Amino acid sequence: MEPITNPHDRLFKQIWSDRDAAQDFLSHYLPPEILALMDQETLEVCKDSFIQEDLREYFSDLLYKVSLGNEDGYIYLLFEHKSHSDRLTPLQLLSYIHSIWRLHLKQASPPLPVIVPMVLYHGPTRWTGPDSLLGLLGKPDPTLLDYVPHFKILLYDFSSYSHEEIKGAVLTRAALMLLKHAFIPGFAGKLPEIFYLLRTLLEKETGMQYLETILRYVFHTVEGMGAEDLKAIVEDNLSTAKGDFVMTLAQQIKNEGIQQGIQEGIREGRQYGLRQGLLEGIELAISIRFGARGMKLMPAIQKIEDPSQLEAIKETLKVTRKLSELEKVLKSLR
Repeated sequence: MEPITNPHDRLFKQIWSDRDAAQDFLSHYLPPEILALMDQETLEVCKDSFIQEDLREYFSDLLYKVSLGNEDGYIYLLFEHKSHSDRLTPLQLLSYIHSIWRLHLKQASPPLPVIVPMVLYHGPTRWTGPDSLLGLLGKPDPTLLDYVPHFKILLYDFSSYSHEEIKGAVLTRAALMLLKHAFIPGFAGKLPEIFYLLRTLLEKETGMQYLETILRYVFHTVEGMGAEDLKAIVEDNLSTAKGDFVMTLAQQIKNEGIQQGIQEGIREGRQYGLRQGLLEGIELAISIRFGARGMKLMPAIQKIEDPSQLEAIKETLKVTRKLSELEKVLKSLR
Protein backbone atom coordinates (compact mmCIF):
# COMPACT_ATOMS: atom_id res chain seq x y z
CA MET A 1 0.00 0.00 0.00
CA GLU A 2 1.38 3.45 -0.95
CA PRO A 3 2.66 5.77 1.79
CA ILE A 4 0.11 8.17 3.23
CA THR A 5 0.81 11.69 1.96
CA ASN A 6 -2.61 13.16 2.69
CA PRO A 7 -5.19 11.06 4.56
CA HIS A 8 -8.09 13.22 3.29
CA ASP A 9 -7.05 12.56 -0.31
CA ARG A 10 -6.75 8.85 0.34
CA LEU A 11 -10.18 8.53 1.95
CA PHE A 12 -11.77 10.53 -0.88
CA LYS A 13 -10.09 8.54 -3.66
CA GLN A 14 -10.56 5.07 -2.17
CA ILE A 15 -14.27 5.57 -1.55
CA TRP A 16 -15.50 7.65 -4.48
CA SER A 17 -13.37 5.84 -7.06
CA ASP A 18 -15.76 2.95 -6.42
CA ARG A 19 -18.56 3.11 -9.00
CA ASP A 20 -21.34 2.09 -6.58
CA ALA A 21 -20.21 4.63 -3.98
CA ALA A 22 -19.96 7.33 -6.68
CA GLN A 23 -23.49 6.51 -7.90
CA ASP A 24 -24.83 6.72 -4.37
CA PHE A 25 -23.15 10.08 -3.70
CA LEU A 26 -24.29 11.62 -7.00
CA SER A 27 -27.84 10.33 -6.64
CA HIS A 28 -28.17 12.14 -3.29
CA TYR A 29 -26.30 15.36 -4.06
CA LEU A 30 -26.87 16.23 -7.71
CA PRO A 31 -29.86 18.54 -8.29
CA PRO A 32 -33.02 16.65 -9.35
CA GLU A 33 -33.06 18.35 -12.77
CA ILE A 34 -29.57 16.99 -13.55
CA LEU A 35 -30.40 13.54 -12.17
CA ALA A 36 -33.41 13.47 -14.49
CA LEU A 37 -31.06 13.87 -17.48
CA MET A 38 -28.48 11.39 -16.20
CA ASP A 39 -28.41 7.73 -17.21
CA GLN A 40 -26.77 6.24 -14.10
CA GLU A 41 -26.10 2.92 -15.85
CA THR A 42 -23.59 4.70 -18.13
CA LEU A 43 -21.50 6.08 -15.26
CA GLU A 44 -17.76 5.45 -15.68
CA VAL A 45 -15.03 6.42 -13.24
CA CYS A 46 -12.17 7.97 -15.24
CA LYS A 47 -8.59 7.54 -14.05
CA ASP A 48 -7.34 10.99 -15.05
CA SER A 49 -6.46 13.72 -12.55
CA PHE A 50 -6.13 17.38 -13.46
CA ILE A 51 -4.61 18.78 -10.27
CA GLN A 52 -1.15 20.32 -10.60
CA GLU A 53 1.56 18.62 -8.56
CA ASP A 54 2.08 21.61 -6.24
CA LEU A 55 -1.64 21.71 -5.32
CA ARG A 56 -2.20 18.04 -4.53
CA GLU A 57 -1.68 18.66 -0.82
CA TYR A 58 -4.85 20.79 -0.90
CA PHE A 59 -7.03 19.40 -3.70
CA SER A 60 -8.09 16.01 -5.05
CA ASP A 61 -10.34 15.28 -7.98
CA LEU A 62 -12.37 12.60 -9.71
CA LEU A 63 -13.89 12.63 -13.18
CA TYR A 64 -17.02 10.67 -14.07
CA LYS A 65 -18.17 10.12 -17.63
CA VAL A 66 -21.94 9.75 -17.98
CA SER A 67 -24.77 10.20 -20.44
CA LEU A 68 -26.59 13.50 -19.81
CA GLY A 69 -29.71 14.00 -21.90
CA ASN A 70 -28.62 11.25 -24.35
CA GLU A 71 -25.29 13.00 -24.94
CA ASP A 72 -21.87 12.18 -23.54
CA GLY A 73 -21.08 14.37 -20.58
CA TYR A 74 -18.87 14.55 -17.52
CA ILE A 75 -19.25 15.26 -13.82
CA TYR A 76 -16.07 16.69 -12.33
CA LEU A 77 -15.76 16.40 -8.54
CA LEU A 78 -13.13 18.62 -6.93
CA PHE A 79 -12.36 17.91 -3.27
CA GLU A 80 -10.89 20.87 -1.39
CA HIS A 81 -9.18 19.83 1.84
CA LYS A 82 -7.57 23.10 2.88
CA SER A 83 -7.77 25.01 6.15
CA HIS A 84 -9.82 27.69 4.41
CA SER A 85 -11.89 28.06 1.25
CA ASP A 86 -9.98 29.31 -1.77
CA ARG A 87 -11.55 32.27 -3.56
CA LEU A 88 -9.82 31.26 -6.78
CA THR A 89 -11.38 27.78 -6.90
CA PRO A 90 -13.71 28.80 -9.82
CA LEU A 91 -10.65 29.89 -11.83
CA GLN A 92 -8.93 26.58 -11.09
CA LEU A 93 -12.08 24.76 -12.21
CA LEU A 94 -12.03 26.67 -15.50
CA SER A 95 -8.51 25.37 -16.07
CA TYR A 96 -9.54 21.80 -15.26
CA ILE A 97 -12.63 21.99 -17.48
CA HIS A 98 -10.40 23.15 -20.34
CA SER A 99 -8.05 20.21 -19.70
CA ILE A 100 -10.96 17.74 -19.71
CA TRP A 101 -12.18 19.12 -23.04
CA ARG A 102 -8.68 18.79 -24.51
CA LEU A 103 -8.54 15.18 -23.28
CA HIS A 104 -11.97 14.53 -24.80
CA LEU A 105 -10.89 15.93 -28.18
CA LYS A 106 -7.97 13.49 -28.26
CA GLN A 107 -10.50 10.66 -28.14
CA ALA A 108 -13.49 12.04 -30.07
CA SER A 109 -14.62 14.79 -32.44
CA PRO A 110 -16.66 17.87 -31.47
CA PRO A 111 -19.15 18.83 -30.14
CA LEU A 112 -17.66 19.34 -26.71
CA PRO A 113 -19.43 17.58 -23.83
CA VAL A 114 -21.13 19.37 -20.95
CA ILE A 115 -19.08 19.21 -17.74
CA VAL A 116 -20.93 19.63 -14.43
CA PRO A 117 -18.46 20.98 -11.80
CA MET A 118 -18.95 19.93 -8.18
CA VAL A 119 -16.86 21.03 -5.19
CA LEU A 120 -16.74 19.02 -1.97
CA TYR A 121 -15.35 21.10 0.92
CA HIS A 122 -14.77 20.15 4.56
CA GLY A 123 -12.60 22.87 6.05
CA PRO A 124 -12.86 23.96 9.69
CA THR A 125 -14.64 27.17 8.71
CA ARG A 126 -17.54 27.71 6.34
CA TRP A 127 -16.97 28.29 2.66
CA THR A 128 -16.65 32.00 1.93
CA GLY A 129 -15.50 31.94 -1.69
CA PRO A 130 -17.74 32.47 -4.74
CA ASP A 131 -19.80 29.60 -6.16
CA SER A 132 -19.42 30.73 -9.78
CA LEU A 133 -16.74 32.04 -12.10
CA LEU A 134 -18.73 35.24 -12.44
CA GLY A 135 -18.25 35.77 -8.70
CA LEU A 136 -14.57 36.50 -9.36
CA LEU A 137 -15.32 39.31 -11.79
CA GLY A 138 -16.75 41.86 -9.42
CA LYS A 139 -19.79 43.60 -10.90
CA PRO A 140 -19.31 43.89 -14.68
CA ASP A 141 -21.90 45.78 -16.68
CA PRO A 142 -24.62 43.33 -17.89
CA THR A 143 -23.77 44.34 -21.47
CA LEU A 144 -20.38 42.63 -21.06
CA LEU A 145 -21.63 39.28 -19.73
CA ASP A 146 -21.84 37.75 -23.21
CA TYR A 147 -18.08 38.21 -23.54
CA VAL A 148 -16.85 36.44 -20.40
CA PRO A 149 -16.94 32.74 -19.48
CA HIS A 150 -19.22 31.96 -16.57
CA PHE A 151 -20.54 28.82 -14.92
CA LYS A 152 -22.02 27.83 -11.58
CA ILE A 153 -20.46 25.36 -9.19
CA LEU A 154 -22.42 22.74 -7.29
CA LEU A 155 -20.86 23.49 -3.92
CA TYR A 156 -21.18 21.16 -0.91
CA ASP A 157 -19.76 22.59 2.31
CA PHE A 158 -20.13 19.66 4.69
CA SER A 159 -18.75 21.66 7.60
CA SER A 160 -22.20 23.30 7.79
CA TYR A 161 -24.30 20.10 7.38
CA SER A 162 -26.06 18.51 10.33
CA HIS A 163 -25.94 14.71 10.62
CA GLU A 164 -29.59 14.57 9.54
CA GLU A 165 -28.74 16.46 6.34
CA ILE A 166 -26.03 13.96 5.36
CA LYS A 167 -27.78 11.51 3.05
CA GLY A 168 -26.80 8.32 1.27
CA ALA A 169 -25.89 4.72 1.90
CA VAL A 170 -23.84 3.71 4.95
CA LEU A 171 -20.44 4.18 3.28
CA THR A 172 -21.32 7.62 1.90
CA ARG A 173 -22.68 8.85 5.24
CA ALA A 174 -19.76 7.45 7.26
CA ALA A 175 -17.19 9.03 4.93
CA LEU A 176 -18.93 12.41 4.88
CA MET A 177 -19.28 12.40 8.67
CA LEU A 178 -15.56 11.67 9.00
CA LEU A 179 -14.72 14.54 6.66
CA LYS A 180 -17.19 16.86 8.39
CA HIS A 181 -15.57 16.38 11.82
CA ALA A 182 -11.93 16.03 10.73
CA PHE A 183 -10.95 19.62 11.62
CA ILE A 184 -13.34 20.08 14.55
CA PRO A 185 -12.27 19.70 18.22
CA GLY A 186 -13.89 16.67 19.80
CA PHE A 187 -13.60 14.52 16.66
CA ALA A 188 -12.96 11.42 18.80
CA GLY A 189 -16.35 11.85 20.48
CA LYS A 190 -18.12 11.39 17.13
CA LEU A 191 -16.43 8.08 16.32
CA PRO A 192 -18.87 5.74 18.18
CA GLU A 193 -21.76 7.01 16.06
CA ILE A 194 -19.73 6.66 12.85
CA PHE A 195 -18.55 3.13 13.64
CA TYR A 196 -22.04 2.07 14.68
CA LEU A 197 -23.14 3.05 11.17
CA LEU A 198 -20.65 0.59 9.71
CA ARG A 199 -22.32 -2.53 11.13
CA THR A 200 -24.34 -3.26 7.98
CA LEU A 201 -21.41 -2.37 5.71
CA LEU A 202 -19.34 -5.21 7.19
CA GLU A 203 -21.85 -7.75 5.92
CA LYS A 204 -20.73 -6.97 2.37
CA GLU A 205 -17.77 -8.55 0.62
CA THR A 206 -15.90 -5.23 0.48
CA GLY A 207 -16.77 -4.32 4.07
CA MET A 208 -13.37 -5.07 5.62
CA GLN A 209 -11.60 -3.15 2.87
CA TYR A 210 -13.60 -0.03 3.68
CA LEU A 211 -13.23 -0.58 7.43
CA GLU A 212 -9.46 -0.56 6.93
CA THR A 213 -9.69 2.64 4.86
CA ILE A 214 -11.71 4.35 7.59
CA LEU A 215 -9.49 3.11 10.42
CA ARG A 216 -6.40 4.35 8.60
CA TYR A 217 -8.05 7.74 8.20
CA VAL A 218 -8.84 7.90 11.92
CA PHE A 219 -5.30 6.90 12.91
CA HIS A 220 -3.86 9.69 10.76
CA THR A 221 -6.33 12.49 11.58
CA VAL A 222 -7.59 12.15 15.16
CA GLU A 223 -5.06 13.80 17.44
CA GLY A 224 -4.14 11.76 20.50
CA MET A 225 -6.08 8.68 19.34
CA GLY A 226 -4.10 5.60 20.41
CA ALA A 227 -4.67 2.05 19.20
CA GLU A 228 -6.15 0.96 22.57
CA ASP A 229 -8.62 3.88 22.53
CA LEU A 230 -9.78 3.05 19.03
CA LYS A 231 -9.94 -0.67 19.85
CA ALA A 232 -12.38 0.03 22.68
CA ILE A 233 -14.64 2.16 20.42
CA VAL A 234 -14.64 -0.50 17.70
CA GLU A 235 -15.38 -3.32 20.16
CA ASP A 236 -18.30 -1.38 21.68
CA ASN A 237 -19.84 -0.55 18.30
CA LEU A 238 -18.79 -3.43 16.02
CA SER A 239 -17.32 -6.55 17.63
CA THR A 240 -14.43 -7.95 19.66
CA ALA A 241 -12.91 -9.49 16.53
CA LYS A 242 -12.86 -6.08 14.82
CA GLY A 243 -11.18 -4.67 17.92
CA ASP A 244 -8.37 -7.20 17.46
CA PHE A 245 -8.15 -6.11 13.82
CA VAL A 246 -7.54 -2.54 15.02
CA MET A 247 -4.43 -3.64 16.93
CA THR A 248 -3.11 -5.63 13.98
CA LEU A 249 -3.65 -2.69 11.65
CA ALA A 250 -2.04 -0.26 14.11
CA GLN A 251 1.13 -2.37 14.14
CA GLN A 252 1.04 -2.62 10.36
CA ILE A 253 0.76 1.16 10.02
CA LYS A 254 3.63 1.60 12.49
CA ASN A 255 5.81 -0.81 10.47
CA GLU A 256 4.92 0.99 7.24
CA GLY A 257 5.93 4.30 8.82
CA ILE A 258 9.27 2.86 9.93
CA GLN A 259 9.92 1.39 6.48
CA GLN A 260 8.92 4.65 4.79
CA GLY A 261 11.29 6.56 7.06
CA ILE A 262 14.14 4.17 6.24
CA GLN A 263 13.53 4.52 2.49
CA GLU A 264 13.37 8.31 2.71
CA GLY A 265 16.59 8.32 4.73
CA ILE A 266 18.35 6.19 2.12
CA ARG A 267 17.04 8.41 -0.69
CA GLU A 268 18.12 11.61 1.08
CA GLY A 269 21.53 10.10 1.83
CA ARG A 270 22.06 9.20 -1.81
CA GLN A 271 20.99 12.68 -2.90
CA TYR A 272 23.32 14.29 -0.35
CA GLY A 273 26.27 12.11 -1.43
CA LEU A 274 25.64 12.80 -5.12
CA ARG A 275 25.34 16.55 -4.56
CA GLN A 276 28.49 16.70 -2.45
CA GLY A 277 30.44 14.76 -5.06
CA LEU A 278 29.29 17.08 -7.83
CA LEU A 279 30.15 20.20 -5.80
CA GLU A 280 33.65 18.93 -5.06
CA GLY A 281 34.26 18.07 -8.72
CA ILE A 282 32.94 21.47 -9.90
CA GLU A 283 35.08 23.33 -7.36
CA LEU A 284 38.22 21.49 -8.45
CA ALA A 285 37.52 22.10 -12.17
CA ILE A 286 36.81 25.83 -11.64
CA SER A 287 39.93 26.24 -9.50
CA ILE A 288 42.17 24.64 -12.13
CA ARG A 289 40.56 26.34 -15.15
CA PHE A 290 39.69 29.82 -13.93
CA GLY A 291 41.56 30.31 -10.67
CA ALA A 292 40.49 32.96 -8.16
CA ARG A 293 38.15 34.67 -10.67
CA GLY A 294 36.16 31.50 -11.12
CA MET A 295 36.10 30.63 -7.42
CA LYS A 296 33.97 33.74 -6.84
CA LEU A 297 31.10 31.76 -8.40
CA MET A 298 31.26 28.93 -5.86
CA PRO A 299 29.04 30.55 -3.16
CA ALA A 300 26.21 30.77 -5.71
CA ILE A 301 26.84 27.23 -6.97
CA GLN A 302 26.83 25.82 -3.42
CA LYS A 303 23.29 27.13 -2.95
CA ILE A 304 22.02 24.85 -5.73
CA GLU A 305 20.19 21.83 -4.26
CA ASP A 306 19.12 20.08 -7.46
CA PRO A 307 21.79 17.54 -8.59
CA SER A 308 20.53 17.78 -12.20
CA GLN A 309 21.43 21.49 -12.25
CA LEU A 310 24.86 20.72 -10.84
CA GLU A 311 25.26 18.12 -13.60
CA ALA A 312 24.53 20.86 -16.15
CA ILE A 313 27.33 23.01 -14.68
CA LYS A 314 29.67 20.03 -14.69
CA GLU A 315 28.93 19.33 -18.37
CA THR A 316 29.52 23.00 -19.21
CA LEU A 317 32.94 22.87 -17.54
CA LYS A 318 33.90 19.93 -19.77
CA VAL A 319 33.49 21.94 -22.98
CA THR A 320 34.02 25.64 -22.17
CA ARG A 321 37.19 27.65 -21.68
CA LYS A 322 35.32 30.90 -21.09
CA LEU A 323 34.26 32.03 -17.65
CA SER A 324 31.50 34.11 -19.26
CA GLU A 325 29.82 30.95 -20.62
CA LEU A 326 29.85 29.36 -17.17
CA GLU A 327 28.36 32.56 -15.72
CA LYS A 328 25.63 32.46 -18.38
CA VAL A 329 24.71 28.85 -17.51
CA LEU A 330 24.65 29.65 -13.79
CA LYS A 331 22.39 32.66 -14.38
CA SER A 332 19.95 30.54 -16.41
CA LEU A 333 19.59 28.08 -13.49
CA ARG A 334 18.53 30.71 -10.96
